[in-house]
Amino acid sequence: MSDAILHFTQELMSSWWIYLALFGFAALDGFFPAIPSETLVVTAGVFAATGGPNLYGVIAMAAAGAFLGDHLSYALGRGAGGRMLDRLEPGTKRHKMARWARKALEERGGLVLIVARYVPGGRTAVTLTMGAVRYPLRNFSFFAGLAALSWGLYCALVGYIGGKAFEDNPLKGVALGIGLALAVTVLVEVVRHRRRTPQPQVEAEPELVKTGER
Repeated sequence: MSDAILHFTQELMSSWWIYLALFGFAALDGFFPAIPSETLVVTAGVFAATGGPNLYGVIAMAAAGAFLGDHLSYALGRGAGGRMLDRLEPGTKRHKMARWARKALEERGGLVLIVARYVPGGRTAVTLTMGAVRYPLRNFSFFAGLAALSWGLYCALVGYIGGKAFEDNPLKGVALGIGLALAVTVLVEVVRHRRRTPQPQVEAEPELVKTGER
């Protein structure tokens, strides 16, 4: 069974269609987070290490698709994003993510786009929010370009490392690459929640009044 899966995956990765798939999945992921674009880019990176698709082509198509997807989500936010975000039910995961996106945008500006790449659901929430609040398009495009390129490099190189580690067994390389990507995502989530956790206030002890007595 594994040999059949490996053969099918190798055939797919050696076809020029993989570049279109990388572009399309990365673009759709901008407003439909259920699309496993990261997994596809990592897998393509693994096979790039074993003679599959060209590594630079994988990075370029993934980044280009992500850049387009961000702009589509931004445009959706400018059109109806405000109403969509206001209708989110309080207490739900989407509502919490939208609140985080608004706060993070106020604190970090466009740099939040890069951080959101590694937060589950964060990318869509941030791009929709930036469109809804009419964040300047020129600035948005600049940060979206940085975010897309960093994400394409990260996913492809994580896969490439897995592919080099298991050149004789690409499926193990895929498992390693996806595992590394998940580990980074978990680390980002831990750091984000730790920063969001309020620190306990320590009350200062009252100073002793000096009476001058010895």
